[in-house]
Amino acid sequence: MKILIISSYLPAPQWGASARSYYLLHALAEYHEVCLLALASPEEVQISAQLPLVQELNGRVTLLPFQPGGAKRRQQIETLLRGKSYWLEACILPEVQDAIDALYVQEPFDAVLYEGLFVAGYRLPPGVKIVLDQHNIEQELLWRTYQNEKEPVRKIYNWLEYRVLKRGELERCQQADLVLTTSGREQEWLQTRLSGQQIAVVPNGVDLERFQVDPARQEQAGRIIFTGTMDYYPNSTAVLAFARDYWPYIRRQIPGATWQIVGRKPPPEVERLGALPGVVVTGSVPDTRPYLAEAEVAIVPLSVGSGTRLKILEALAMQKAVVSTSIGCEGLELEANTHLLVADEPGAFVEAVVSLLRDAEKRARLGSAGRALVEQRYGWGYCGELLTRAVSVLTGDTVSSPVGTSFSASEGD
Repeated sequence: MKILIISSYLPAPQWGASARSYYLLHALAEYHEVCLLALASPEEVQISAQLPLVQELNGRVTLLPFQPGGAKRRQQIETLLRGKSYWLEACILPEVQDAIDALYVQEPFDAVLYEGLFVAGYRLPPGVKIVLDQHNIEQELLWRTYQNEKEPVRKIYNWLEYRVLKRGELERCQQADLVLTTSGREQEWLQTRLSGQQIAVVPNGVDLERFQVDPARQEQAGRIIFTGTMDYYPNSTAVLAFARDYWPYIRRQIPGATWQIVGRKPPPEVERLGALPGVVVTGSVPDTRPYLAEAEVAIVPLSVGSGTRLKILEALAMQKAVVSTSIGCEGLELEANTHLLVADEPGAFVEAVVSLLRDAEKRARLGSAGRALVEQRYGWGYCGELLTRAVSVLTGDTVSSPVGTSFSASEGD
C-alpha cells in the first residue's frame, strides 16, 4: 500500500513530536511504500539531499520551505476576527495543497497519515483513506493553557481561540477514517464526543537501544534535570514555576544541588534562569543522553499538557528516578511509588526530589522498575506494531513482509 505522510516539521529522532513521527514513519515503511511531504526550514530544504531521512526513504520526500512569519500576534487577531482558529489555519498552505495534488498525479497513494491536527485540513482525492495522528487533544491543551495563564490579554485570547479550535478539532477528527491517540484516556475522551468514530491507541515510545544506562558516565551528586523543547508553553511555564516555587527550597536543604534545563529554543525568560545558583540552561544539544546519564533525578513539574510525555519514557529507559505532577505523567501506565514519584503541590514535590537525592537505593529501585515497564509497553517497536495493525484493519491490507527500507535511529544525533 502507498501511504503519504504529511507533517508540519521534518521527522527526526531527537525531540518530542518529531521523534514520534520519525519512529511511526519507520514502522510503516517496513511494510508499505511511504512518501513524506513536510514543511521544513529553508536550511533543511537546502541540504535535503544529505539528510538521513531523505536517503532512508530513497528520495521519496518532498520538503517545502516554511518560516513562520514575525507578525504572529497580528495574524492571530485577524484569524479570530474571521471566525477561524489561528492554529488550524497556520499550516494550511496553497503550496502544500499543490504538492499533494501533484504527488497524486505522479503516483496515486491509497492513504494519508496526517502527523498532527494542524496539517489535517487539506483536500484529498476521493477514496483516499485518512489517518489522523492526534499527538495531543489540542482543545484540552488550550483550555488548560487558558486556566494557567495569568496575563489578562493572553488569557482572553486563549479563551477565544479555544472556542473556535474546539469545533474545528472535532470536525477534522470526524473527517478521518481512523484517529490515533497516545493513550486510552484520550481515546475515551474523544470517543464520548465522536460516537462511532474509529479510534486506536498508539502510545508514545522510546528507543530502548539508544536510551539505556551509560556505564561510561557517573551520576553527579545532587544533579536534577528537565528536558524538553523550551519554547513550548507547557515546558517553559513548568521550569519558570519550578525556579520560583521549588528550586530555592531544594537548595536550602541540599546546598550543592544543581539543575540542568536541557532543550532547544529557550525563550529569554528561561535563559535568565541560568543566573540562579546551581542552574544551567544548555539550549539546543545534539543528544540529551549524556545529560540524563549524569542526573540523579529527572523532574516533570508540568501544570499544563495533553498527550503523553516522551521525556518520562526516556528517563525511565535510562533507569532514572522521576518526580512528576499528575498532569506530567498523565496517560502513561505508571504506578506511583513503583515507577516514579508523583506530587502536585510545591512542598510535596520538593520533598520528593530531596528524598530521592538523599536515597540512592530508592532511586535505583524506581529506575529498575521504570526500565522494566518501558521494555514491556513502550518500545517504539511495539508501538509501531500497533500502528501497522490499526492501518491494516482500516484498509483491509494484509501485512506480509517488509519492503526493505532501512532506518538508523542514531543518524543525525
